[in-house]
Amino acid sequence: MMKDNDPPWKPTFIVKPDGGCQGDGIYLIKDPSDIRLAGNLHSRPAVVQEYISKPLLIDKLKFDIRLYVLLKSLDPLEIYIAKDGLSRFCTEPYQEPTLKNLHQIFMHLTNYSLNIHSGNFIHSDDANTGSKRSFSSILCRLSSKGIDSKKLWSDIISLVIKTIIALTPELKVYYQSDIPAGKAGPTCFQVGREFLGI
Repeated sequence: MMKDNDPPWKPTFIVKPDGGCQGDGIYLIKDPSDIRLAGNLHSRPAVVQEYISKPLLIDKLKFDIRLYVLLKSLDPLEIYIAKDGLSRFCTEPYQEPTLKNLHQIFMHLTNYSLNIHSGNFIHSDDANTGSKRSFSSILCRLSSKGIDSKKLWSDIISLVIKTIIALTPELKVYYQSDIPAGKAGPTCFQVGREFLGI
């Protein structure tokens, strides 16, 4: 619809299959009709979203931020956010998506499990360098470029809180269906293997 209303608009989309992990099945497309119908898409739905074609880069590389949030209680709402997180970097210098480079995963996807296979992957014990870095090192780097990292961190915390508040009604439904009223709730938390920063 947007393309019909704005013909010059030529977005790129990222397709993320449901239930995937470690970059499994993720791909970029220029046209929604390019969504792969082969295989078992109907049994494995996907999220399709507009790809950010002009991301913030560090060292000419695209990166992501992984933060760790613990939702201890829904009522009363109790949220904890780890003071540090993780940033994962692509291993090829970023270029805006074109039909020729859509399939260059080391340029467009930040997943560690993919980029570790790149010849450019940098293992480092230093949290400030390498293909995996601490989020605090990213904040320091951005501060050195004149970005107000305290405001950025405050905005991120605000976004986390607002996201959880928006999800709270649905989370309560799931929680109440698993744990009947009057029964004690969980006394432990599941921490996935991705939680390397805690």
